Amino acid sequence: MELRLPTLADKEAILEMIEEFRHRNSPTDGFFAGENFAYEEWLETNTNAERGLGIPEGFVPFIQYVSFDGHGRALGFLNLRLRLNDKLLQHGGHIGYCIRPSERGKGYAKEQLRLGLIEAKAKAISRVLLTCHVDNEASRRTILSQGGQLENQVGKTEQYWIDLERE
Repeated sequence: MELRLPTLADKEAILEMIEEFRHRNSPTDGFFAGENFAYEEWLETNTNAERGLGIPEGFVPFIQYVSFDGHGRALGFLNLRLRLNDKLLQHGGHIGYCIRPSERGKGYAKEQLRLGLIEAKAKAISRVLLTCHVDNEASRRTILSQGGQLENQVGKTEQYWIDLERE
């Protein structure tokens, strides 16, 4: 698996993945787009967001990644928030991620999160907050597989911290 920034050359693969999410009415944690999604505008928004430009109210600077298999097929999204605000401290955390429905249960989420944590550490984030719904056993197992430590539960959201300095 490769986790990287999306490019114009990835348009077809990513649009095909988005269509699968929509067709299956599946949540896309780690990916934000309205109904009138325009790929090129999304790429520009991603570039600006990393620099802190044009960020909507309530958002923080972020880096949008996409994971791909060895054949260039898009597997999932990972959104790395470069800092936290009050809302993200409660729900969302530093990283939001999802794997396309047809590829779930194959270990991709664990690998994608592992790679996302490497990116977080490279951005000088030493402790990463991840959250998941109390009913999302798959996400909980993914977080725990990467060293997540349950700190709190707020409503139906569990909050886990991963210490990247432990290595």
